[in-house]
Amino acid sequence: MDAPSPASPAHKASPADDAADAPHRSGFACFVGRPNAGKSTLTNALVGTKVAITSNRPQTTRHTVRGIVHRPEAQLVLVDTPGLHKPRTLLGERLNDVVRTTWAEVDVIGFCLPADQKIGPGDRFIAAELAGLKRTPKVAVVTKSDLVDSRALASQLIAVDQLGRETGIEWAEIVPVSAVAGEQVALLADLLVPLLPEGPQLYPDGDLTDEPEQVMVAELIREAALEGVRDELPHSIAVVVEEMLPREDRPADRPLLDIHANIFLERPSQKGIVIGPKGKRLKEVGSTSRVHIEALLGTPVYLDLHVKVAKDWQRDPKQLRRLGF
Repeated sequence: MDAPSPASPAHKASPADDAADAPHRSGFACFVGRPNAGKSTLTNALVGTKVAITSNRPQTTRHTVRGIVHRPEAQLVLVDTPGLHKPRTLLGERLNDVVRTTWAEVDVIGFCLPADQKIGPGDRFIAAELAGLKRTPKVAVVTKSDLVDSRALASQLIAVDQLGRETGIEWAEIVPVSAVAGEQVALLADLLVPLLPEGPQLYPDGDLTDEPEQVMVAELIREAALEGVRDELPHSIAVVVEEMLPREDRPADRPLLDIHANIFLERPSQKGIVIGPKGKRLKEVGSTSRVHIEALLGTPVYLDLHVKVAKDWQRDPKQLRRLGF
């Protein structure tokens, strides 16, 4: 007996067939929100690996990091931005400029609002700015949903819907997620993909970010340096990787990468905080960041860290340029 032809009643279309017929989509999505709204953690969860540094300190993200989500039917490029905030320094002004420039260039915007925090003036400020971007689809992402019960989550979803009505934003979707618990992260990607334009892949298969390795290494060191220090210190920390070189005369099966990096602070009094008694704190920064760096680069690393002072670098245009801002 002959096999049924594709046109015969015996052939039934499957979801896989529908996916094969659907046009490929590719584009850029941006997560926005006030500082510490969970944007970087969400980016990492969607990509499946650490491409953006995270911290419970505000103003952690300083570079626009692109994380790339690969799917058979789409490629979603995530642009991670600093939190929009009221600037107090030249650095703060430049970070806000980065945010606004990014907003104007992406295909869809995800507005992150934490489930465990009431909507406040900072959220309304951002919503008012987003309302001016009429043609860009906006998805409300209620982050940290694992930190509240179902009643509180429902209340926050209603508040987010009301925020859209008050500011004139028509949400394409409102979705609660927990990046830490992995809840509804895949669903969020499912909702973002249809909002992208049709187009081919923008990056090769396997690429997870287009951020230079030296920048990512510097960010991992800065993330480790942020842990456990005083609240005001993170704004004063910058890291520059001066050199990344394979150690010479090493056997092929035992490579070692030498990384020399400087941690810059604004005042001499801050050095003791980062270095710690008898250098203990700095050793912890080195050992913590080295684990993540080796995972990122896939090779053993020797990390040489030095703490230096760049006086008032956040307010000095020349220092900002030198430190990569």
